[in-house]
Amino acid sequence: MVTRMLYGADPFRDMRRLQNELTRMAERGTARAAEFPTVNAYANQDGVVITAELPGVKSEDLEVSVHRDAVTLSGERRTDTDEAKGYHRRERRQGRFVRTLSLPFMVDPNGVEAAMNNGVLRLELPRAEGDKPRRIKVKAR
Repeated sequence: MVTRMLYGADPFRDMRRLQNELTRMAERGTARAAEFPTVNAYANQDGVVITAELPGVKSEDLEVSVHRDAVTLSGERRTDTDEAKGYHRRERRQGRFVRTLSLPFMVDPNGVEAAMNNGVLRLELPRAEGDKPRRIKVKAR
């Protein structure tokens, strides 16, 4: 209140605004790095279906591996152009990425199917036979 009376406005307002903007940018940058690629996963009685958004990633630059109850997506998104010397704005991440997802049950790695269409990867991960629930018939005596 006193600073407003003396200076007409808060002299630290611009510094706080800059600090808030830098904090927001830092939080956004770390969150995006952890979220690439964005995925949707749903389970059904036969297995799990995962879709991952991978714009700009070529299928030859992508590796999918399955081990027990985890699937790992790794690869590289390369830049589209070599002519960019300096960017005005750069929001799309490029370079290497790795993302591992834990699944609710064991997967049969021999039955996994993967297809890429318009930058969206679709994985069908069947549940391992030994991990499927079994119905037990109860005998009456």
